Amino acid sequence: MARVDRRLRAWAWLVRRQASIAGKSEAQVLALQSRRAPSNAVTNFIFGAAASGTEVAGRVIPGPGGDLPVRTYRPVAPAGGRPRPLVLNIHGGGFVFGDLELCDWLCSHVAVTVGAVVVSVDYRLAPRHRFPAAVEDSYAALVWAAGHAAELGAGGPVGVMGESAGGNLSAVLCLLARDRGGPALSHQVLLYPATDMTAEHPATARTPFLSGPEMEAYRRHYLEGADPADPRASPLLASDHSRLPPALIQVAEHDPLRDDGIRYAAALRAAGVPVRLTEYVGMPHGYLNFPGLCRIAPKALAEICAEQTAALAQPSTGMPSTELAGS
Repeated sequence: MARVDRRLRAWAWLVRRQASIAGKSEAQVLALQSRRAPSNAVTNFIFGAAASGTEVAGRVIPGPGGDLPVRTYRPVAPAGGRPRPLVLNIHGGGFVFGDLELCDWLCSHVAVTVGAVVVSVDYRLAPRHRFPAAVEDSYAALVWAAGHAAELGAGGPVGVMGESAGGNLSAVLCLLARDRGGPALSHQVLLYPATDMTAEHPATARTPFLSGPEMEAYRRHYLEGADPADPRASPLLASDHSRLPPALIQVAEHDPLRDDGIRYAAALRAAGVPVRLTEYVGMPHGYLNFPGLCRIAPKALAEICAEQTAALAQPSTGMPSTELAGS
């Protein structure tokens, strides 16, 4: 097993010291949510900045709980006569944290590199808004984006993309879009997704950025009173995984959610869905959030963009594969 880079270990220690929710009450979690990370040269280096050549705009759309903030990313360069694909992005944060700023680096680079219009949704967070609020907000954003594609400057196929909790929600959206009659989806990118909320995580699991106790806390705040086996919470437990869009699933070696991604890839393949599964060796959970500290982040981003380009911007002819990516 490859060691995690010392810079990432140091950053994980600081993040856990400042924002771990293990053992926190609901009131304490709400207090943590009210804190905002500063925007300065250091944080821009760590989290990355929006790619040049991207037009970024914010707006609100109708949601099941009221106004729903979204952020759109569109390449400044002309489309060259080809319809732009549309990608809905869903941020991570354990259903408790996360916001639109978290995804600027990823979404803007996808927009410029793939030539896509990317819509990122700021869904309601637990514990104030428990399951299935995040699910219904994300689905509402998908329906809105697909219905307003022309207005947004898109006209090509539609994909979804999300990391961690957002990977869970992206997988769930594919199930809902199939079962609710649309929108039609052509690709899904699931980045270190949580797919089985019934899984037990030992208290001894102390991997960087995400420990066993923290995972249990996130699940408690999100699902309190709900059935963790509900496929809208645990897409792995859906009775049918057929007729879902082709998938790219990335997992990290030092991540308690690693097996969730691997098991979901196996379930999709068993149902006849093409899957590319890549494990990033030596990487912890959340590696794409820290491009300034994580040397593998640009490679992981390049894989995302290549798979989306093949699936959304041109006919896809690739065969399913599995890859181990080194640090």
